[in-house]
Amino acid sequence: QVQLVESGGGLVQPGGSLRLSCAASGTIISINVMDWYRQAPGKQREFVARISNGGGTNYADSVKGRFTISRDNAKNTVYLQMNSLKPEDTAVYYCSADIINTLRQRDRYWGQGTQVTVSS
Repeated sequence: QVQLVESGGGLVQPGGSLRLSCAASGTIISINVMDWYRQAPGKQREFVARISNGGGTNYADSVKGRFTISRDNAKNTVYLQMNSLKPEDTAVYYCSADIINTLRQRDRYWGQGTQVTVSS
């Protein structure tokens, strides 16, 4: 069984910073891409950032230059450093990963989400 657990969300003022973490655990052989998504109230879940197992990254236009995704392959963990936060960044943030488990099955896994609220 594979689990993804996010942490690091909270309340921050506009212009502030937060760092999200997401640790994968369980019956894992390898992890390919790791992503962050977010879902604001009343809106569809949207892509935020992606990092490959080789370190290549891409970002949604709305967060380019403000957010940085990184990963520690030894810890099966992905991070999202969020700077210059805006009220419109308020959402539940989810990590997701493309994982091959010990049964040699490849699947997409999701975390439970962590709330980020940007407000004065």
